[in-house]
Amino acid sequence: MDSELLVRLILLLPLAGALFSGVLPLFLPQLRTSEGLIGTVSTAAVALPFAFAVYLFATFSGDPIITSYFTWMAAGDLSIDFAYRIDELSLIMLLVVTGVGSVIHLYSTGYMHGDSGFWRFFAYLNLFIFAMLNLILANNLPVLFLGWEGVGLCSYLLIGFWYTDLSNSAAANKAFIVNRVGDFAFLLAMFFLFREVGALDFGTLLAEGPGIDTTVLGFIVLLIFIGATGKSAQLPLFVWLPDAMAGPTPVSALIHAATMVTSGLYLLARLSPMVLEVPHIMVIIGIVGAITALMAATIAITQNDIKKVLAYSTVSQLGFMFMAAGVGAFFVAIFHVVTHAFFKGCLFLCSGSVIHSMEHVEHDLEAKGHNMAGFDPQDMRTMGGLKDYMPSTRWTYLISTLAIAGIPLLAGFFSKDEILFKSFELGYSGAFYGYVVWGIAVVTALLTAFYMLRSYMLTFEGEPRWPDADTVHPHESPASMTIPLWILAGLSIVGGYIGLPAVIQGGDLNWIHHFLGEPYGGPVHEMKDLAKVPLALKWGLVGFGSLIAIVGAYIGYRAYRPGQAMAYDTALQNRLGGLYTFWDAKYHIDDFYNEVIVDGLLDTSKKVLQPMDATLIDGVVNGVAALSQSVSNGVSRIQTGLIQNYALMLVLGVVLVLGLIMVGA
Repeated sequence: MDSELLVRLILLLPLAGALFSGVLPLFLPQLRTSEGLIGTVSTAAVALPFAFAVYLFATFSGDPIITSYFTWMAAGDLSIDFAYRIDELSLIMLLVVTGVGSVIHLYSTGYMHGDSGFWRFFAYLNLFIFAMLNLILANNLPVLFLGWEGVGLCSYLLIGFWYTDLSNSAAANKAFIVNRVGDFAFLLAMFFLFREVGALDFGTLLAEGPGIDTTVLGFIVLLIFIGATGKSAQLPLFVWLPDAMAGPTPVSALIHAATMVTSGLYLLARLSPMVLEVPHIMVIIGIVGAITALMAATIAITQNDIKKVLAYSTVSQLGFMFMAAGVGAFFVAIFHVVTHAFFKGCLFLCSGSVIHSMEHVEHDLEAKGHNMAGFDPQDMRTMGGLKDYMPSTRWTYLISTLAIAGIPLLAGFFSKDEILFKSFELGYSGAFYGYVVWGIAVVTALLTAFYMLRSYMLTFEGEPRWPDADTVHPHESPASMTIPLWILAGLSIVGGYIGLPAVIQGGDLNWIHHFLGEPYGGPVHEMKDLAKVPLALKWGLVGFGSLIAIVGAYIGYRAYRPGQAMAYDTALQNRLGGLYTFWDAKYHIDDFYNEVIVDGLLDTSKKVLQPMDATLIDGVVNGVAALSQSVSNGVSRIQTGLIQNYALMLVLGVVLVLGLIMVGA
């Protein structure tokens, strides 16, 4: 089958699905309630591209496939084509986006059942997939940026989907505004790259980009990294992602676990030859990723909203990915992108299943006359004992929890262990910051296992903690929601085997490294000339990483075992004191933004810009209006309405013209 046609179909089918679900119902209102038709068409619009992606993957020969459709813009030396690139990196991302995306679409047909905006929701989801595909398949930075901005727009629409709740609208605005900061830096990087190279397509950039003056290249890569911190929620721009949980849960699974938030890592991996030329910027990338991961993990310990725990966990796991990029292991960052899409996508969908069930509990309690003003179906403190009522959700949540904790032989273990090893390897080779990153990663891995077991124990184990638990029972979600859970849970078990560690047959079985890595013909470059870590030490690091995960998980299990779950939270809060409060306040970063930046801008606007607008701007406009009115009043006096006056003026005009003619003669 023609690859150019397949790429066209992969891109256009989600767009066609978005038009079907979002435009046709505007003219055919009866279509809005046809959930079966809209759900089927929208899911097929993503599932078919996944099938085409599998075919492209199976038939890929190793040489990049470039498909150019038309010239988008041309001005002077600038010529930008709508061109797309199929290579090892884009294929991996394509499989993840369409594969996980189609599963989440299927889940959404059950989760959004009965919602009046069902048709809008699927239109936004399909449009998001279309934008994300433009991002990952683009052969040049402008087309990538088009998809970059497209996913930002769709994220705004989906986060604020239930816009009648003003808090949801505020969260959508926050995500949109914070991302603009990173996007502006990305734009500046593109301008500088064009000035230095004279082109923006990846073929030219990756061939000539590393030849740019080191100082200029360092500035460019720093700007690209700032752009990545916006989309991928790193310090200082991570504050939007936890608030983005205001959107429907499938949004969290698709956008904030599997796709959009990983676009910053994809960009760094795509431009890895340039990034490796500026090691001083890589230090910044690695340290920022490490600090972000640790901070988010400590905040997650204090959260009681099940989705907020997973949100800060996502920020922390993205920090792990940036650690990998910062130590030059870009293929490992992509490996963790893949495994994270499996287990975090599953965790978010499980949380949606739990919330879906607890909302029914809330409605049943309301029907019995209970005052539910303080009841929150997302608060883990009101849950407990759900394993007896939701077995599929319980088991899939547990599997994914153990995977993200890094328990041996599950998906998260392999990718997390590789990040730890690559950080240690860099430190062993003489770059001290590699040891710093490794040390922070170890502590964060321990915390991850602890807070994820906490979320599982509070939600599923012990006795139910909602009122009338003996008569009001939750229920398992429908098959349309549980089947996707088992698919992602299965991938959370086996997904890590595409990247077996180097201690096994010298790394010969690390498929993803051989597929993506530049030494094997792939597009993702990596750090070279590293010291050889002894085999015994490698096995020791694997064992140590495994021990950290098991210990963290065991502590979480023992601390929140049935009968003392809530008591341990209180004891932990008392033991940590002000530190716990500091974590619970999210390090006051949001407070800083609100009080210093937001309030500062508002105060400046009120005290400086508003008076300037009232006096200077309005003064000029009003002055011009007053002058026009005065002139018109003066001219209007000539219009007396008396024929004699008009005749006199006509005679005077004739005399004036004759006089001018005579003078001219």
